[in-house]
Amino acid sequence: MTDFWILLTAILVSTSCAILGCFLVLRKMALIGDAISHAVLPGIAIAFLISGSRDSVFMLLGAAAFGLLAVLLIQKLQNSGLQADASIGIVFTALFAIGVIIISMNAQNIDLDLDCVLFGEIAYVQWDTLSMNGIDIGPRAVWILGVTLILILVLMSLFYKQFKICAFDPALAAACGIPVMLFHYMLMGMVSLTSVASFESVGAILVVGMLIIPAATAYLLTDRLSYMLLYSVLIGVVCSVLGYYTAFWLDASIAGCMVTVAGCLFILAFIFSPSHGLLSRRISRKQLAA
Repeated sequence: MTDFWILLTAILVSTSCAILGCFLVLRKMALIGDAISHAVLPGIAIAFLISGSRDSVFMLLGAAAFGLLAVLLIQKLQNSGLQADASIGIVFTALFAIGVIIISMNAQNIDLDLDCVLFGEIAYVQWDTLSMNGIDIGPRAVWILGVTLILILVLMSLFYKQFKICAFDPALAAACGIPVMLFHYMLMGMVSLTSVASFESVGAILVVGMLIIPAATAYLLTDRLSYMLLYSVLIGVVCSVLGYYTAFWLDASIAGCMVTVAGCLFILAFIFSPSHGLLSRRISRKQLAA
């Protein structure tokens, strides 16, 4: 049963991240996931100081608030004329540093392990369970991630065309009357929620790997968004399963092995992709030269 809960948690994380990652890659906003996953640290620390509890609800609210704050600050800096990468770098490093300072200044009052927050430990998810009328209904992380995934699927199903147009051509979307900024903040809100919901199981740093690498791998394999979403989810699931058994074999971090497997799959796609792979491009150049 332990294997089931760990794999289910990993699959929920990777599926949620893979779907959103496709739109981040297409919009050239890959680092926004990294920014949010770091920016939630002060929210976690402040929530613990206020509540005095490690209850996931308080942690979720505090982290979500700072995740959305990071998105708003990045957008404000970009609107002021600062480049996107510089805006992201400034915001996430500043908020992350604030979180580290809060924790270090209140180390005697904050029972938080920075290694746990940053790297996570998915092997422990089955011990933090929810109860309803005295009945154990499963790990808390599974419920939080399950609700998050359902919300993502509902919003993507309802507004798939809008998200698609905004990802490929924001100017065309605006000309068609689509509120581009509304869908931008909807996407950023979902990324923030997913990052917050995932940090307990895979950590604040490693969640960015699952947000970007499966989507980037799928991007190399197809030119259609629908297939890209499908491939990205499948790659995420494969990374979850292979990563778990690799970690078991090596006696290593499960989340770390998941992202490592994802990196290996990306390298394979980068080399052997039929249309965008390194080998196919070299063959095409040789054929043109001949």
